[in-house]
Amino acid sequence: MTTFSTPDLIEDLAPLVAGPVLTGDDPRTADEVAAFNTTHTPRPAVVVGATCAADVAAAVRWAAARGRAVAVQSTGHGLLSDLADTVLVTTGRMSTVAVDPVARTARVGAGVRWAQVIEAAAPFGLAPLNGSSSRVGVIGYPLGGGLGPMARRYGFAADHVRRAELVSAGGEILSVDAATDPELFWALRGGKGNFGIVTELEFDLVPVTSLYGGGIFFPGAAAADVLHTYRTWVQSLPEETTTSIALLRMPPLPELPEPLRGQFVVHLRYAHLGSPQEGAALLAPMRAAAPTVMDLVAEMPYAAVDSIHMDPTDPMPAWERGATLRALPAEAVDELLAVAGPDVDVPLVMVEVRHLGGAAARPARVPNAVAGRDAAFTLLALGPMAGPLAETMPAITQSLVDRMAPWAGGALLNFLGAAGPDRVLGLWDDADRARLLAVKHRLDPTTMFSCGHALVR
Repeated sequence: MTTFSTPDLIEDLAPLVAGPVLTGDDPRTADEVAAFNTTHTPRPAVVVGATCAADVAAAVRWAAARGRAVAVQSTGHGLLSDLADTVLVTTGRMSTVAVDPVARTARVGAGVRWAQVIEAAAPFGLAPLNGSSSRVGVIGYPLGGGLGPMARRYGFAADHVRRAELVSAGGEILSVDAATDPELFWALRGGKGNFGIVTELEFDLVPVTSLYGGGIFFPGAAAADVLHTYRTWVQSLPEETTTSIALLRMPPLPELPEPLRGQFVVHLRYAHLGSPQEGAALLAPMRAAAPTVMDLVAEMPYAAVDSIHMDPTDPMPAWERGATLRALPAEAVDELLAVAGPDVDVPLVMVEVRHLGGAAARPARVPNAVAGRDAAFTLLALGPMAGPLAETMPAITQSLVDRMAPWAGGALLNFLGAAGPDRVLGLWDDADRARLLAVKHRLDPTTMFSCGHALVR
């Protein structure tokens, strides 16, 4: 790894940046680059703690002049490598949130998390299209698509982006929307961070204050009955209802409720945008599918949306592999149970299936590059990357996806997991792939931004 001395940074870069500029061996660097996914320990050569778009632009120009790759990190949920020899821009200080209740929009800085947007929008009876956890950073989520608890009603979060402020590989600060640069705006919403560093995003909010939702935990012994009921039940659901179901191997942690602690359970996640009476009637077939361990579905304020998926809140080393499914017939459920069910000794923390369709299947009003709209379901396998499993987990998760190949298609970019350029480019058809690469070559001809799901050919 190339090293840089502190005097060099003070002389060349630090005077150009309002935030801290750190070398890899600076004792402050570990806290600055700490990530939620601890599979990789970030080891950049240089870290720039950006406070504004001008800081980001200065860091990019400095890196470009020295032929260095540039990466960006907010919360580190999507960290895919150790970022060795890169210039890493951290954005946590860029935390501005502005809500326009008349236009029903939010404008956020690059370091904002979804919880901040939810809190700012709630007084106006509005909500953002966040994902399953409000602790995730806002920016990367819609750039990779963004599939959340209201997806069947409102589509992908990317479908509702109105404008982006972007620092290009040349260090220019660009304001991008459908009028200023339609090709870049198309590519940016679905092609993730391949075209620059997004420093500000403006997007729609939706008129939601509450929902009927939550989770139901079923015992592992009932997994077959629950999954087979689920696969037929979802076909009759209206677009106002978004669901997923997961096979969970719960750790024996004291902070978990006693009925879940150390158990194999099936977790139904349910979000209905309608009255509690309507939501309960729609949910009745699943409640009757098997005895429950815990039933936590009720009317809730939108601010409690995290309780639907109950994602982990503490940093952890994890490896994931995802795919999309064209269908979920009985044979697919049987195969899934054969490789990841309660009677199988496999070290997977979660195997999840999410129901798509509805608004997620329709093109955005302003077209974008989100891949996977034709899928009926997503599949995600997740396991720990600790101890001996650090060597075997990639193969274990890939093996599960391979076993589901008869029903699988591509993947959603945010659910793909670590992947090389061929797998990333394979998510799009020939025409969209060519469009994405044309924008990539125009905006980033030297592939400066290549530390995530890189578009490289």
